[in-house]
Amino acid sequence: MKITEIEAIPFAIPYRKPLRFASGEVHIADHVLVRVHTDEGLVGTAEAPPRPYTYGETQESIVAVVEKVFAPQITGLSALEREQVHARLERTVGNPTAKAAIDMALWDVIGQAAGMPVSELLGGWSDRMGVSHMVGFAPADEMVAEAERIRDTYGITTFKVKVGRHPYTRDVEACRALRTALGDDVVLYIDGNRGWSASESARALREMADLGLDFAEELCPADDVLGRRWLVSQSTIPFVADESVPTPADVTRELLGGSANAISIKTARTGFTASTRVLNQCEAMGVEVVIGNQIDGQIGTLCAVAFGAAHRATTRRAGELSNFLDMADDLLTEPLVISDGTLRVREGSGLGLAIDTDKLARYRQDR
Repeated sequence: MKITEIEAIPFAIPYRKPLRFASGEVHIADHVLVRVHTDEGLVGTAEAPPRPYTYGETQESIVAVVEKVFAPQITGLSALEREQVHARLERTVGNPTAKAAIDMALWDVIGQAAGMPVSELLGGWSDRMGVSHMVGFAPADEMVAEAERIRDTYGITTFKVKVGRHPYTRDVEACRALRTALGDDVVLYIDGNRGWSASESARALREMADLGLDFAEELCPADDVLGRRWLVSQSTIPFVADESVPTPADVTRELLGGSANAISIKTARTGFTASTRVLNQCEAMGVEVVIGNQIDGQIGTLCAVAFGAAHRATTRRAGELSNFLDMADDLLTEPLVISDGTLRVREGSGLGLAIDTDKLARYRQDR
């Protein structure tokens, strides 16, 4: 089962409305479809979402590094030689989503060869996950209206609220409006995308102490080392590290340094192999985890739920699996469906996905 070719196909699908947050905003899903071909005719598929404001990757850089650097290094290896593959990928610094997409496409190949779903190979804990929906920057009444629509349409009762605006009181007011409108039975947590200082974050948390937030994520930059440790030491809710932990080593640094006490795992960033290592670290240290979202399309979301549903620890909280709802279209022949607040893992071998060739031809950017 030798790797014979790796494709990196750029495509672009618009969002119905832009998603705005402290570190940027997204209007178009300008992602990269990564496909690993083997000599037995099996093809593994995954999706790489570039986020230049977070990891420095662009659509063009992902295509270039996959085609010009990674493909020559791993073509000819067996799809089962994952440690060899990763050793060669790690010769190149950075490029986390490009590496993750190759890893997940390889797992898709392995699952197809074994005739088993990837989620079962990873752990097989459940066949579904609860879904959390991300609410981006907007006037408070619009944020409330969106959350109510998502709850009423899809049965979702967990919401991640983007914060980090100035003055910080705008976001305090928005969170208060959401709690008042949605009631106490809905789970709310916040994500600052590094938009506030440590002191602003502390004030905001104090003023939201009565809102019953489950946790806070990346309120201030990891580079504010002492300020962030000071903030986390006084927080009464778990502080989640996300974009500050792109590697297992970063997870260790943030946890042992007292700069976080919970971790967001994103398969778009660490694939299945490194995500498993991160999860094992967190379980060994008694640290909570949440399945995050890289503003993934349906392909990336299918990967995220395959990993999240596979493990007991990652099913304890709803995963961030609904951003694809804001996309105008997608590439799957069979779209994902969120029902009663949950998303199911696909049946069938591998990841269970099939690409609509007509849609790929319509949205790809290299022809």
